[in-house]
Amino acid sequence: MASATRRNNETSLDECQSSSKMPRNDKSHIAALILARGGSKGIPLKNIKMLAGVPLIGWVLRAAVDSGMFDSVWVSTDHDKIEEVAKAWGAQVHRRSPKVSRDFSSSVETIQEFLEHHKEVDIVCHFQATSPCLHPFHVKEALEKITVHGYDSVFAVVRRHQFRWKEVKERSGEKTVPFNLEPAKRPRRQDWPGELCENGSFYFAKKEIIEKEGHLQGGKLTYYEMLPEYSVDIDVDIDWPVAEQRVLRYGYFGKDTPEVVRLMFCNISGCLTDGKIFMSVSGEAMVSVNPRDTNGLRMLQEEQVEVILLTTEKDPIDPASLQKLEDRMMCKVEKVGKEPLNDLQSIVEKKKLEWKDVAFMGFDQADVKCLNLAGLSAVPGDAPAVAKKAAKYICHCAGGSGAVRDFTEHILLQKQMAKSQRDHDRIDRHNF
Repeated sequence: MASATRRNNETSLDECQSSSKMPRNDKSHIAALILARGGSKGIPLKNIKMLAGVPLIGWVLRAAVDSGMFDSVWVSTDHDKIEEVAKAWGAQVHRRSPKVSRDFSSSVETIQEFLEHHKEVDIVCHFQATSPCLHPFHVKEALEKITVHGYDSVFAVVRRHQFRWKEVKERSGEKTVPFNLEPAKRPRRQDWPGELCENGSFYFAKKEIIEKEGHLQGGKLTYYEMLPEYSVDIDVDIDWPVAEQRVLRYGYFGKDTPEVVRLMFCNISGCLTDGKIFMSVSGEAMVSVNPRDTNGLRMLQEEQVEVILLTTEKDPIDPASLQKLEDRMMCKVEKVGKEPLNDLQSIVEKKKLEWKDVAFMGFDQADVKCLNLAGLSAVPGDAPAVAKKAAKYICHCAGGSGAVRDFTEHILLQKQMAKSQRDHDRIDRHNF
């Protein structure tokens, strides 16, 4: 029942997080597999669209990897960008053939092709990328139905309390009839257990079931019941804002609490500006700042995050312009040398903070050490590859064109996630 699933939340999640690899008695090769075709018709590249600051597929991959239950974790795709995101979130990639990448290709056909190329796999755990509220404890409890209790396949369901009626054609004269109730004895919700419906989160099956029977629900079959709050499936754009709010409350944020920063360092050149310098008639060097970025920094300040802007000796901005920028942005400007870390370390220590409490936005190779150290770090979308590789977040916008606002929203989202997780943990402890 659903109550049992809720009761097991705390203990199962703790067990999953206590080890990177759960011990098993059997020697079966268990593979997690997510199918992520690039040609989504409803929402282009839906599988990697950002949901609450994370690519949609990243939510499922994080839960699968952190469960510690798999010998391998795979994404089957035909798209280069999806492959890049999948690898960034800890998955291996199977490049599916054009034959199983068409609009009418079935999931089973795609999984069968995967098995043809990976004969070592004994059990396939197929996850839907569009189910972002999956947790490691769901994975563990469902998989144990196969590895411990002897079932051949298991799939996810949710309990629904909906009365169903027969559909009739308009003006046919046919009357509708109920499928699952007697209108004269209509039960109250609390007196009716409801019905189990597939929620599409996952389908686990032994290889022989898929190969011999040609589907994922065969042999000794059972289901795994998930609570309604975890049963999120995104099909169309209108689902996105609803799913985002659900994920913030019920999603799995990883083993570590999302970072909550107290100090933000931001380069002026390349981040707050596009690096261009304008000369006035009188010869003063001036810079252009996007109002969106200005508002973004003020949003951080309103959330009690101190902002320090960074400039270097190479920046041809005169002291008077820097003072004007400091006054307008209502934050301090610090000059750093060739190795920014040498100058910023003392600031962090003086404020009695650690680098995990710091957000850093840089642009070039000189910023790599700070990008690596900071709890949250970002670069604009037009930053060099060496900086992008070190950053924890890559902005959608270029420097001077809204990148700072983009990173600001990411920081505030992490803060909201941390609060949601604390609230969720507090509720779980109370229920337990």
